[in-house]
Amino acid sequence: MKAYLTLLVGVAAMSFASIFIRLAEAPPLVIAAYRLTIAALVFLPFAPSKWSKTWRQVSRRDVLLLLFASLFLALHFALWISSLKNTSIASSVILVTSNPIFVAIFSYFLWKEKLTRLMIGGMALALGGAVLISYGDFALSGTALLGDVLAVLAALVWGIYLVTARHLRARIDFLSFVTFIYAGAAVFLLIAVAIGGYSLFGYSTQTYLMMALVALVP
Repeated sequence: MKAYLTLLVGVAAMSFASIFIRLAEAPPLVIAAYRLTIAALVFLPFAPSKWSKTWRQVSRRDVLLLLFASLFLALHFALWISSLKNTSIASSVILVTSNPIFVAIFSYFLWKEKLTRLMIGGMALALGGAVLISYGDFALSGTALLGDVLAVLAALVWGIYLVTARHLRARIDFLSFVTFIYAGAAVFLLIAVAIGGYSLFGYSTQTYLMMALVALVP
C-alpha cells in the first residue's frame, strides 16, 4: 500500500512540471539550468555521507558513463522545455512519456531483453497515437509540430538516460548517483546558457518562483 501511495504522490508531483514551466517566462535553457541547479543543491548536503564508500567502488568507465548520463539528462530537459514553449501541454506530455518505447528498444539491442507480442502491440499503438497527435498539430501550425518533434526527441534522449542510469544504479547508491547526475546536467546546461548568450537574471518574481517549484516539486 505504501508503495502505491508513494507512486501516486510521485505521479501527481510530476504532473505539475509542465504547468510550472509554462508559467515561467524565461528561455527554455534558462529554465532547465535553474531546474537542475536547484535540484542538485537540494541533494548536495545529504550526499557526502555516502560518497567515501561509493567512489571507492566506481571505475573510470563508470565516471564517464555518469557524465554521459548527465549530458543526456540535460538534453532531455532542454528539448522538453523547448517543446512546451511550442506546442500544447497535452501534446508535449503525451509524446515525452513515450520514452518506454525507446527503453524497450534499447534494452532489446543492448541486453537482448525479450519483447513480447503484447509489448510490441502496445508500442505500435503508442506510435500510432503519436502520429495522430503530430498530424493534428501540423494542421494547427508548424510551430506546434516543431514542439511535437522536440517532445519525441526528449523522449528518445530520456530513454538513453534511463538505460544508462539502470546500468549505473546497480553499483552506485541513490543519493550519490542523483547528486552527481543533477550537478553534471546543471553544468552542461549552464555552459549552454553562456554559449547561447542568455542571462540568468532579470526575470519576474513569478518566473523565479516557477523555476524553483519545477525543481522542488517534481
